[in-house]
Amino acid sequence: MSSIRQFQVTFDCADPERVARFWCEVLGYVVPPPPEGFADWDAYTRSLPPERQGAGFVCADPTGVSPRMYFQRVPEGKTVKNRLHLDIRVGTGLVGEERVAALEAECARLEALGATRLYLLRADGFNESCLAMQDVEGNEFCLD
Repeated sequence: MSSIRQFQVTFDCADPERVARFWCEVLGYVVPPPPEGFADWDAYTRSLPPERQGAGFVCADPTGVSPRMYFQRVPEGKTVKNRLHLDIRVGTGLVGEERVAALEAECARLEALGATRLYLLRADGFNESCLAMQDVEGNEFCLD
């Protein structure tokens, strides 16, 4: 019998702190406290070698239930559609126009944070409506 393991979701990106702070706002996550011995994350970052400064940033579920998210700087830019994306569950239990209204309201909130709306997929008799978006660096995600 295997045991359940915790995991984190890791994003490759150009600006880890910017992308992490965006996802904190989307998910209600927080930036965890800095490592022991440092007053804040800026002090910790300044202690690193120049090539490591700004190379990574973390956000976490304040309840500790959902996975931690890690954002790491990579030299290459995003060139194709994600092979994995997050579905942000904002319309759970809603159907029809009530669901679309919830998706649209969350879309407007996230656009104000820098997200980009891609398209709305209307319910088709099998799947309920969902709304595709991109984060501040163009990573696709869905409002579901």
